[in-house]
Amino acid sequence: MTIENKINTVKEILKDKKVAIGFSGGSDSTLIIYLASLFAKDTLAITIDNHLMPTGFIEHTKRVTDLYNVRHEIIDIDFYKDDDFLENSPKRCYTCRNLMYSEIKKLAVENGFDYICDGNNISDLIDDRPGILITYANNFKTPLIEARLNSKEIHEYLDKNNIPYSKSTTCLATRIKTDTPITKEKIDTISYCEDYILSNTNCEIVKVRDFGKVSMCEVDNIIEVLQDNKFKQINDELKKQGYKKVSLNLSEIKNTDEIILDCKNGSFSYNLPFTINMENTKKQLKNEILNKTNKKIEIENIDIYDTGLIKGNNFKNYEDALNRFMYVLTKIRRNI
Repeated sequence: MTIENKINTVKEILKDKKVAIGFSGGSDSTLIIYLASLFAKDTLAITIDNHLMPTGFIEHTKRVTDLYNVRHEIIDIDFYKDDDFLENSPKRCYTCRNLMYSEIKKLAVENGFDYICDGNNISDLIDDRPGILITYANNFKTPLIEARLNSKEIHEYLDKNNIPYSKSTTCLATRIKTDTPITKEKIDTISYCEDYILSNTNCEIVKVRDFGKVSMCEVDNIIEVLQDNKFKQINDELKKQGYKKVSLNLSEIKNTDEIILDCKNGSFSYNLPFTINMENTKKQLKNEILNKTNKKIEIENIDIYDTGLIKGNNFKNYEDALNRFMYVLTKIRRNI
């Protein structure tokens, strides 16, 4: 299916509905805002200010919603007051989304919006993001997943149509290693360091990951950091902020994920980065199940293992295999 066909699917999903969306200003939610402004009956963008986002986050969401004449509500939730979040366990993403989505849903319902969605796309289902369970639990709709749009396709469409979006909308708490407590001091340091690199290079995406006394810088343009002795300046400045060592990840940030299967002779094997809750997954597949045990579910052409391994077989071509795999992703329920 072409990108245009997938975009048309989203248009049809949103058409004539009262659409409320959790809006970050990133590529995914911006695509929905843009299409909803053209085809939905009414649109409400809801942004959470959790005091942990990159500089200019709120201002950007205001500019985009103004551009498309979309009503915009901002909900202030101070995550520094939530002990579970500050604990920074591996469930951080789940805890974060739980805090946000309950408020988004409440505001949407109070304002009479009957279609509440988020910007998850199909690529998100192959990443280690337990927050997707909150999407399911709150019955948020996922039009980009329904249309099988991946990150690469979304970026291509936005760039082709000159639709502005923020390339960095991830919470700064994600820069801190899990099981390490989150503090305002750490977040402020990370924010300052990222802003310093952004202002002294032509990079558009910067993440400074905090590993105690060691920081790891990730950027979308490594040459920008290495040329003209900029890395020495960055190194010196970040050390002034308390880091003993400053490292650079040689893999550039690319927000263009897509799903690629290693499919040979009609078969493939794909390992998801999480384990699968077999009981909840069985509930989603229902009458499609051919055989099942505690560790394996068999449906037509697909075997699902509790370890996260997905095996496909007897497909006529790659497209059939990919479509079936993406369908199965929407039915899988993971463990946290």
